[in-house]
Amino acid sequence: MLIAGPMGSGKTTAVQSLSEIPVVSTEAHNNDRAQADKLTTTVALDYGEITLSPEHKLRMYGVPGQRRFSFMWKILQERAEGLLLLVHNDAPDPVPTVLEYLEDFQDLIQRGAVAIGVTRMELLPRPTIPMYVEALRAAYPNITIPVFSVDAREAGQLQKVLVALVAAVEATAMVGAANEGARR
Repeated sequence: MLIAGPMGSGKTTAVQSLSEIPVVSTEAHNNDRAQADKLTTTVALDYGEITLSPEHKLRMYGVPGQRRFSFMWKILQERAEGLLLLVHNDAPDPVPTVLEYLEDFQDLIQRGAVAIGVTRMELLPRPTIPMYVEALRAAYPNITIPVFSVDAREAGQLQKVLVALVAAVEATAMVGAANEGARR
């Protein structure tokens, strides 16, 4: 599973909140303080794991938020099955930002599943979750994309989003298997 979104949306924090193992992180000094006022930024990936069952682990890859590192998005989405897209609600134009990021991850969305986590809603309550849902329905009328308000520091909130995402990935896989069986 990939965790993507703009710089400062909570990707590294989400991986750290969820992972059962020490997170592998590629943080470097942030030279783009105008985009996000934080000391460090991810330059390759953050990696963590969650045990789903004795036989299954969910591998989480947090991708860099800066577009100059988008080559990592392409590399990491090749084998991914799901996308958790985080966006911070207090950013300029967060709804169009979600749509832009979804376009960048179109291949993954078409073969897997996606869920949206909106962070920092307590700082700016608009746009509302229904506004995101409306924009997503207009842009992707044939795909159900769940949208949640989350705090990236709260594992319990993130786990609810992951449950929805894993269920959507499994449903997509079942539909794909049924379609493949029907072709034979």
